[in-house]
Amino acid sequence: MSFENDIFISYAHIDDVALIEGQKGWISSFHRALDIRLGQLLGRQPRIWRDPKLQGNDAFADRLVDRLPGVAILVSIVSPRYLKSEWCLRELREFINAAEHTGGIRLGHKVRVFKIVKTPVPLDQQVAELQQMLGYEFFTADPVTGRPKELSQTAEAEIQRLYWAKLDDLAHDLTELIELLERSGAPSNPAASSIASPSTAGRTGASGASTMATAERAVYLAETTYDLREKRDAIRRELQAQGLRVVPEQPLPHVIDECAQAIRTALAGTALSIHLVGRNYGLIPEGATESTIVLQNELAIERAASGSYPRLIWIPEKLESEDERQLRFIHHLQTDPRIQQGADILQTPFEEFKLAVNRRLREQEKPKEPEPEAPSGNAGTEAGDGLVRIYLISDRRDENAPTQLADYLYEKGFEVILPVFEGDEAQIRKDHEENLSVCDAVLFYYGEGNELWLRQKLREVQKSAAFGRKKPIVIKAIYVAPPDSPTKARFKTREAMVIDQRAPFDPAALSDFISQLHS
Repeated sequence: MSFENDIFISYAHIDDVALIEGQKGWISSFHRALDIRLGQLLGRQPRIWRDPKLQGNDAFADRLVDRLPGVAILVSIVSPRYLKSEWCLRELREFINAAEHTGGIRLGHKVRVFKIVKTPVPLDQQVAELQQMLGYEFFTADPVTGRPKELSQTAEAEIQRLYWAKLDDLAHDLTELIELLERSGAPSNPAASSIASPSTAGRTGASGASTMATAERAVYLAETTYDLREKRDAIRRELQAQGLRVVPEQPLPHVIDECAQAIRTALAGTALSIHLVGRNYGLIPEGATESTIVLQNELAIERAASGSYPRLIWIPEKLESEDERQLRFIHHLQTDPRIQQGADILQTPFEEFKLAVNRRLREQEKPKEPEPEAPSGNAGTEAGDGLVRIYLISDRRDENAPTQLADYLYEKGFEVILPVFEGDEAQIRKDHEENLSVCDAVLFYYGEGNELWLRQKLREVQKSAAFGRKKPIVIKAIYVAPPDSPTKARFKTREAMVIDQRAPFDPAALSDFISQLHS
């Protein structure tokens, strides 16, 4: 099919009025930048059209509408004024109607309308045609006031950086759809062309995944709270660059039954889910008691019950939250074996988490080999030999102290791995990382080592997925051993089970730890 114009930019006139006299307006600057970047990606001059919005007569509006069938893609610049403008909404609806006769409004997983949110408008205040699109948010939140700040080419350096990153995302996604339209010679399925139906609507461009991607090449990238939106976008870009389809491709509904169904449907066609957990608890759907962040994690666990389904969960290193609900959720992530089963939970620098994601994706690309059957009553391990390995980590000063504890666990049928303290420093480090990559459980012996040592070791365990782990650590526990101290008496953490044994060794104190390993 052939179009006279690649893109028509639909916008409200007031959104192109510059705040400072003599400067270009936001829309004009956006148009110029998009024209240049698209040309670089397409290898030709893109045909982008917008009307100056100065005419107010019906005859001009009719001529504009007559040109819409010759447009491949509509870019809507959403703002409060845009949604109040009969003219702008007519452009949107007339384009959708015209698109039904020029190949359909949808092509595969892509929609021919791109929603650019210049100024935030609550989703329930947007028209139905736009509600089903995730779109591109050209604003961020002020870290102090929480108020939205518009991204622009003339703001401070960080705002400019965000603007150009978002524009580049948009340009790449537009390029993919333009090239797809150029290659496509037949209309898409008319029965699936509606844009306003929640059951059929797709994400506007922001998915960017190849329409040839199969279910096995799809990843569920959980929706996040606003504080992690940029990091989610960064993960999405990396996934798309590898030819992966990223879901969900439309906003999650705000009613619990519809929301849960949308999540289950999206999860069903994926081989991996990724969850970013931040300081905010998130939106609670109508009729629910938990946020969409919690719900997505729970339904990913449900998805895993039908077969192997890995989950990668990231928590920022120095996360602070004032929401008690979010603190409880994070505590469960770090300590609940049911939640941890099948998941890698990393509290690491973001770049390390991205490396872990890429490593997991590479592992999934490898041909699967049949796993040896584990002995009855034993869950098996990374090594596939049926042994349950406990990595008993202690400080050098406690080298001989955990002997009684290690002997007891060995008598209970576990393989106990002790750290190496003698030898080349690089070899010691390598052995430590290998132990973290194969163990089923980690038990910290908190004796002569101070709390700083313990925190450091906890961080290393949280990074264990970066050392090549293929399965999650079943349980993490801290054995608080003699000598007693006020610091140990006050010690508490949400990151691991705490076994208080400042008194002489008592095997009964290990009962919960052992029962969880057996389960």
